[in-house]
Amino acid sequence: MTELTSAADSPHEFAAALGAIASGVTLVTIIDDRDDVGVTVSAFCPVSMDPPLILISLIDGSYPAELLGRLDRFAVTVLSSGQRVLAGRFAAAGRPGARLLLDDVNHHRGAVSGALIPDGGLAAIECEVISRVPAGDHLLVIARVLVVDAIAESGDPLLRFRGRYRAVASQ
Repeated sequence: MTELTSAADSPHEFAAALGAIASGVTLVTIIDDRDDVGVTVSAFCPVSMDPPLILISLIDGSYPAELLGRLDRFAVTVLSSGQRVLAGRFAAAGRPGARLLLDDVNHHRGAVSGALIPDGGLAAIECEVISRVPAGDHLLVIARVLVVDAIAESGDPLLRFRGRYRAVASQ
């Protein structure tokens, strides 16, 4: 029998347990007065259909969390299996601005958020923050969906599972 340990005593085991949850991969993009910023986020979930609300979780102290601590509008793109490279670009430490990372990718600006939205995702939504909740080493951002920018008629999702991106083909 395995001895029980607390998550605080064994953060590696806790991280491994969380890695066993397959999650969809999204790209969160924000525009501020200086630049376009984006970050890969796998901690995304729908909260409510009426009103339409979503939640994203960002690392506290990160630049995207700082921006969404003071700005209200952003876009979320649900990435497709063919966008693994894009997910990696926006997850890399020390990454440049979103415009450079999307330089070779077809994209447009959201009509409501002004944020960059890459084409080819499974869905894209534009949101407005309604609540910010500090939670341990993360910032939870609850937002109202203002506009559904795009919905793909077909395609397969990009997932994150056990620390790796995985494409899942539909049956």
